[in-house]
Amino acid sequence: MQKYIIGIDTGGTYTDAVLLDIDSSAIIATTKKPTTHYDLSVATGNALADLLKISGAAPDQIEKIVLSSTLATNSVVENKGARVAIIVIGYVKHFRLPVKAVVFVKGGHNILGDEEQPLELEHLVHLIEGLKNEVDAYGVCSAMSFKNPAHEMVVEKAISMLDPKPVFCSHRISDLAGMEQRAATAGLHAKLMPVMEEFITGVVKAMEGLQLSCPVLVIGGNGQPMDGDKATREAGLTVASGPACTAFFGAAHSVESANALVIDVGGTTTDIAMIENGKPLMSKEGCHIGKWKTHVKAIDMHTGGIGGDSHVSIDNKGKISIGPARVTPLATAVNLPPLKDWLGTGDRDKLIALQPGNRDKLPENQLTTLLIQKGNITPATIRQETGLSGIPLDKQLEHLTRQQFIFECGFTPTDALHVLGKIDIGNTNIAMEAANILGLAIGMTAEQFAQMVVDKTCEQIENLLIDYVAKHYWGHSLTSFISTRNNHPVLGVDFSIKTPLIGIGAAARFLLPEVAKSLKTTIFFPDHCEVGNAIGAAMLGMQAQNTPSVDGH
Repeated sequence: MQKYIIGIDTGGTYTDAVLLDIDSSAIIATTKKPTTHYDLSVATGNALADLLKISGAAPDQIEKIVLSSTLATNSVVENKGARVAIIVIGYVKHFRLPVKAVVFVKGGHNILGDEEQPLELEHLVHLIEGLKNEVDAYGVCSAMSFKNPAHEMVVEKAISMLDPKPVFCSHRISDLAGMEQRAATAGLHAKLMPVMEEFITGVVKAMEGLQLSCPVLVIGGNGQPMDGDKATREAGLTVASGPACTAFFGAAHSVESANALVIDVGGTTTDIAMIENGKPLMSKEGCHIGKWKTHVKAIDMHTGGIGGDSHVSIDNKGKISIGPARVTPLATAVNLPPLKDWLGTGDRDKLIALQPGNRDKLPENQLTTLLIQKGNITPATIRQETGLSGIPLDKQLEHLTRQQFIFECGFTPTDALHVLGKIDIGNTNIAMEAANILGLAIGMTAEQFAQMVVDKTCEQIENLLIDYVAKHYWGHSLTSFISTRNNHPVLGVDFSIKTPLIGIGAAARFLLPEVAKSLKTTIFFPDHCEVGNAIGAAMLGMQAQNTPSVDGH
């Protein structure tokens, strides 16, 4: 009986799935379904069912399902996931991380593993009492804990007695020096555990609905498969899962012994990885994603919050920004109220609606009451009806989004591509009407506005690429300079890339040719590049036939 392997890539916008013949590695079937954030098992089930229908394969012919996901990466870039407090022990120099709180207490050990000073337990108890209603998980990092983890273990025990929530200690996941990176790594695991737990639970639920009981593996950021329990327990290891699959898929299509840059343009993020001598380059010290520099061993990659579904926003002064937040494109949204009644600049730039399901768990407050009454609202309506705006509103919206209670719709590069006739996967008339409204606000036609959005999107991807190369070879980010180089009053700078580009992702064919042209290089799009990460996951799974896995049930 013929055997198959399935690769699934769950992204912020689409869930991609592929079916590969194990003997020949031939791609038998591919599919792409919208990711259902309110219940990930729905999109996964739809994708799996589609693969089985297209191929005619029976459930008992599926030998393994291999998962890749950019959900963890997206959560970091968009600053979603669990609310985390990081407790740093015995380190004098303070630092900031993009978490709910970073607190410092006395204690720690020296390089020989001897206690530097006693752990400040009384202060610790006071801190936890103040944090326990504000956070969902804790990261703990003590000076020289990889030599002596005693203080981290005491803090872990203390937290469990005062606030029984997940605790991640740095000595279990990092044996390298560098307190800020070790603290970030511990915090990252804490932040991503609920994201990965929900993802794997959704996959298993979908499998059960289709009588699939094969083993399941998750691809880590280093390209190595792991079982589902480990992926949940040490969720930070999955933070570069999608980019790892991007890199290995790209490497399989690069010329042997050649160099290339692989660029995956997704809905939420753009991921960049480097191929040297036909192989993906690994990070020497740990991956760097968004504002997080970690000790997570992964593909040498760079991620930025720009993609096909990045939110295009115009402030009240006419300034345009794109990303890093993702919204549902207007062209693909359903049951929208008339655009003329709500779409505009400032706090009328997006529509907020309740997700189907989960309403019995919806917290009761002014905002949720208004959502239930109105069905969908803009930030402007929220401000008018409740007085909420700015940071307090952003915090409440972020919490509801993280809990999958709401979703947001707005204008995106995907809508702009509809207006320009580049793609036709949604309602072009809605996209055109939105571009007319927003373009008029800044003195442009719909086509001019859409072209400007596409140009700015390409420019941000180009800047991301230049910054990645600069950091790789010189160790320093040029973000602030690169992002303003075209508007500098005195200095004019052009960059070129001497290696070819390999494009992956649903939006890649429509955006990357202009990026390659601007950087004076070439670009290649492999067959099935639209589902490249899912193929990469399946390929990596095939290379690990003897890897221990977790049963689908």
